[in-house]
Amino acid sequence: MSAGVETGAGLYRGYSPALDNRRRKLPVMLQLAPESRYPAAFEDGLKVLNWLAKQANLAECSKSMGVGGGSHGGGGGGGGEFNKDNHRHIVDSFGASVVEPWLASHGDPTRCVLLGVSCGANIADYVARKAVEGGKLFDPVKVVAQVLMYPFFVGSVPTRSEIKLANSYFYDKAMCMLAWKLFLPENEFSLDHPAANPLVSGRSPPLKSMPPTLTVVAEHDWMRDRAIAYSEELRRVNVDAPVLEYKDAVHEFATLDVLLKSPQAQVCAEDIAIWAKKYISLRGHEFSY
Repeated sequence: MSAGVETGAGLYRGYSPALDNRRRKLPVMLQLAPESRYPAAFEDGLKVLNWLAKQANLAECSKSMGVGGGSHGGGGGGGGEFNKDNHRHIVDSFGASVVEPWLASHGDPTRCVLLGVSCGANIADYVARKAVEGGKLFDPVKVVAQVLMYPFFVGSVPTRSEIKLANSYFYDKAMCMLAWKLFLPENEFSLDHPAANPLVSGRSPPLKSMPPTLTVVAEHDWMRDRAIAYSEELRRVNVDAPVLEYKDAVHEFATLDVLLKSPQAQVCAEDIAIWAKKYISLRGHEFSY
């Protein structure tokens, strides 16, 4: 099974959206503002890739140093359980946490899909960028795709939806501006901050290097047009970057507890699964950097 990483916490303390519990995932607990402002939560997301890489490498060391049934006998041919004594020795030597047995047995770090919900989508996109920039630094972890669910993108030049839907239900402009003011350091506050605006100049790596990116938007989400614009820019440089738009839907329509069983939420979950399957299950769709 592929490894999945999901970020879904709010930018600031007091907001905690529910996550779709039908997906197999590795949820990430993030530091929240105003106690921990940018870049704390973004760096937390990146630490997960480092943790996955460390887990994969420790698991490989454990297997090579002492699994039952190796070439010296002890249980007949290949495979087997971890040798607990050798496993403990590796952990002590590296000063690392214990190898997660489920990940060691079932996870495939070479096919990692990032999924971010709301402002978690901003974090997922940041982590994807850093994974591309880092290259072999995170081996054997490879980010093969990302899913951005109604990202929290903004900018100084308003889009059509930001004007038309400024007073939209659930998340209006005033609430979003407050969130960014609480999240960004006071001396860095700008709607064109790289954490907020995905299309601001000077961001790296080049868009053409980004992994396949699925974006989910809601008809009545005032931030939708900027998310769509980001997808359009990715497609211009031949990145697989489709947009799934859901009618009569609001921000977080597929992840809030009270809406999880709605037809739109159910369809959205299936749509995401179908798209992501190309990159975690079917050969011939591999993305590399």
